[in-house]
Amino acid sequence: MTIIPLSDAHRSGRNAAQGAILPDDQALLDAYSRAVIDVVERVGPAVVRLAVFNGNPGRPSQSGQPRGGTGSGVVVAPDGLILTNSHVAGTASRIEVTTADGQDLHARLVADDPDTDLALIRVDEAVTLPSASLGDSKRLKRGQLVIAIGNPLGFESTVTTGVVSALGRSLRARSGRLIDDVIQTDAALNPGNSGGPLVSSRGEVVGINTAVILGAQGICFAVAANTASFVLGELVRHGRVRRAFVGIAAQQTAVPPLRRRAAGLTQDGAVMVGTVEPGSAADRAGLRSGDIIVALDGATIAGADDLVRALTGDKIGRTVAVDVLRGIERLTLDLVPEERRRPIRQ
Repeated sequence: MTIIPLSDAHRSGRNAAQGAILPDDQALLDAYSRAVIDVVERVGPAVVRLAVFNGNPGRPSQSGQPRGGTGSGVVVAPDGLILTNSHVAGTASRIEVTTADGQDLHARLVADDPDTDLALIRVDEAVTLPSASLGDSKRLKRGQLVIAIGNPLGFESTVTTGVVSALGRSLRARSGRLIDDVIQTDAALNPGNSGGPLVSSRGEVVGINTAVILGAQGICFAVAANTASFVLGELVRHGRVRRAFVGIAAQQTAVPPLRRRAAGLTQDGAVMVGTVEPGSAADRAGLRSGDIIVALDGATIAGADDLVRALTGDKIGRTVAVDVLRGIERLTLDLVPEERRRPIRQ
């Protein structure tokens, strides 16, 4: 039997209680710190603070302060093109930009897409700014280190770290449409972080921070960089994101087992047509109230969100097949979607 002196035993217990860091763990922590510091030094200069003013700049609110708020953005082109959230800048009449090195600039809204909560703004002054590149968010793995940079609660250039908690989440935008392929992270976000970048350890922007669930501990979301890249291209080329529209009011419905077997279906649910807008693409295709849509252009439609996802811009003006159940029949109709009209903001 080995006898441990009381003083040594006490010292050993104290180290264990204090969570003493072993040499190997210290090396890992040092590597972690170096990775974060490197990313912040590379991407931090491209993150800006936004002060947003809505309505008439000359007419303050009842409190005497200009209407608006603050947020974050990331410069994606050196000439002053900045990506942020639609809920930050989508209704802005005036935007003031403060760069990481203290420059005060003015910017204007180029275009926004409420359906993905993304907006594009451009600096008015002729400047050359540090920029960050959008990475491939499909390469992300759960547990991967990510860094959020932004201006939470007005504290500029704040850095928080965490991991990718989950991938492929869906988040409902303020417009009611689902944002697909959303990244869930536990990197701490607060009001003012909105529009700032979520960055990988390679220094690539893998997401645009967009939402926090109030009352939750460490559940935050970012729009994936691949979605942001698509939206960025659409906003630059068209000034909007083109999406298809067919002209129906629909609701999710269950398909009874007997009817499912008779029609040769595998899904439990589908979409029932409630009303058909006169003169719309659906009206011209012969869709009727009560029809049950089970597939569109070969893709299974098991719910209303599946239908929304299927109506992408590449289907505008193109004939697609829509499979419906009408009574005991399964029919295939030819449908030519139109471009969805964007509602006018008040």
